[in-house]
Amino acid sequence: MKNTVMRAVLAAAAASLTLATVVTATPAGAVTAPLSRAHIVAHFDLAKGQSPENILIEPDGAVDVTFAAAHQLARVDRNGTTHILATLPAPSDGGVHTPALGFALITGLARTPDGTLYALYATGTKDLTGLWRLRPGHRTPERIAALPAEGLPNGLAFDPRSHAFYITDSVLGTVWSVPQRGGRAKAWSTAPELAPRGFLGANGARVHRNALWVTNLDQGTVTRIPIGDDRRAGRPAVKATGLEGIDDFAFTGRGNEILAALNQPNKVVRISADGTNTTVLNASDGLQGPTAVAVHGKDVYVPSAAYVTTTDPNLLHARLDRPGH
Repeated sequence: MKNTVMRAVLAAAAASLTLATVVTATPAGAVTAPLSRAHIVAHFDLAKGQSPENILIEPDGAVDVTFAAAHQLARVDRNGTTHILATLPAPSDGGVHTPALGFALITGLARTPDGTLYALYATGTKDLTGLWRLRPGHRTPERIAALPAEGLPNGLAFDPRSHAFYITDSVLGTVWSVPQRGGRAKAWSTAPELAPRGFLGANGARVHRNALWVTNLDQGTVTRIPIGDDRRAGRPAVKATGLEGIDDFAFTGRGNEILAALNQPNKVVRISADGTNTTVLNASDGLQGPTAVAVHGKDVYVPSAAYVTTTDPNLLHARLDRPGH
């Protein structure tokens, strides 16, 4: 899909958030190794803006998600019940000046070992755009770092070695770094591999083996940027190409193997260490525009935001089959 068409589709999807969710039965799946047993564990309410944008798995097996247009952090318990943890304040102008999209949305999500949740918020306004924190047991989030209102903060990764967050900006083609305690954001990398080509560039982010790995929606790539001993960005290396519509991703725990969400193509792919990819989940498994992937042990969770389909935003679970199991 061309970028101009994608923009129109996303705008239409945002407008369609007043529609009622249509929940349909999942047809016979086409899940492919190394995944199995794919099934939907939770359906969300599109009329309430519950398009899940990002995800993480809690130590007890619960799943945290960001609901993009609702500006909310939510938790899905092991029984599939959704609990709203917090709602971020809405911008006074309704978010119409949010770059590229025209509506305010909560995007990236991360967790530190003490259980504190961190989320990114893009509103097109100086007073709200930035990195937000929600402490355990609290319901009122606080902004701990401002980010440029003319940008679109999207992917969020925490590096426990340096106690810093890395934040991708999909409009400005930048990776920002912010200390765990909060404070001023610094431009960590502005490499060409992060730049957009008409719509959105740098997207998902993960710290893995002393490097930051970043996807690029427009370029359809996965890029590895080394994190030096001095915490400076090393030379980027593109590790995979030809990934139309790539959003966020996760490592499986088997070397550099990746599971990545391809939003508009409506599939999840396995990316091997050599950069080749194969489809492991698709629409017949219940996907409705997947936005991210989370992996913990044998558990794989994939949220579908339904931005394009405008039908049944949901949370899918699959088993990651390990060799010898």
